[in-house]
Amino acid sequence: MRAILYLALFLAMLFVPVVQAIDVVRYHISKKNADAKQSYYIDMLHLALEKSKDIHGEYEFTPVVYEMPQGRTSIMVQLDQGIDVTWRVTSQELEERLQAVYVPLLKGMMGHRIFIINQSDQSRFSPDMSLEQLRKMSAGQGYDWPDSIVLQHNGINVVEGGTDKLLTMLARRRFDYFPRAIHEPWTEIIDKPEFIVEKHILLRYPAPFYFFVNKDNTKLYHRINNGLEIAIEDGSFDQLFENHPITKEVLKAAAISERKVFQLTNPILSERSQALLKEPRYWLNLSSQ
Repeated sequence: MRAILYLALFLAMLFVPVVQAIDVVRYHISKKNADAKQSYYIDMLHLALEKSKDIHGEYEFTPVVYEMPQGRTSIMVQLDQGIDVTWRVTSQELEERLQAVYVPLLKGMMGHRIFIINQSDQSRFSPDMSLEQLRKMSAGQGYDWPDSIVLQHNGINVVEGGTDKLLTMLARRRFDYFPRAIHEPWTEIIDKPEFIVEKHILLRYPAPFYFFVNKDNTKLYHRINNGLEIAIEDGSFDQLFENHPITKEVLKAAAISERKVFQLTNPILSERSQALLKEPRYWLNLSSQ
């Protein structure tokens, strides 16, 4: 009888459904300094997690509301302290500390910079302006932005400040112009008539923008990477990119083909990111826009 009981228990265990652990994915958002542009990265992350469900299972998408500078979120991911994923312009130093998901989220747009300027200053920027003339001015940048290194490497003067103070500093003429990726300035000055988007100049340099996770979190790395690659293959990546409010109509508004382009070099790209520049499936052909 006891043997029959053990056999029954064993057979019952064979048919107990295996409960797969749910991946908890925590990301940072700010309420104090709400930024509409972040919705694009959140939506792209959500797309990657959805596309990888068949391979990796269910997930829990959890915002962490906390006020901190951009650089601090990277440290928290690195130390595995409450945030699982962040998104940044890459650099070799950042890739040494965190695991990059090597799929450029903006298809190259982050490395195409146009300027926010004071409303009365357009006459200072002409279509005939030279790079040497631009170097006599100063650009505003955030304290922990890798773009500061890129600009300074190319001989451009940089004045740094807190991210939430940069427009105030521009208004007070602490610097002359505020370089922004071509999808960024429109929402940032929509209710600030004292500023305009400069019409004639564009800075261009390679600046891939990736998701980053903790180096030990290989499961989340593979999940996001697999999801993004699936989305590229089935067209849903481009569908989101082309129709999201943050990126839709940006190329038309930026009028790249009508601008004078200054090509800059980026000294802080890793070899892996440099190699990725040769993969056309990841990039827009912005030189023809």
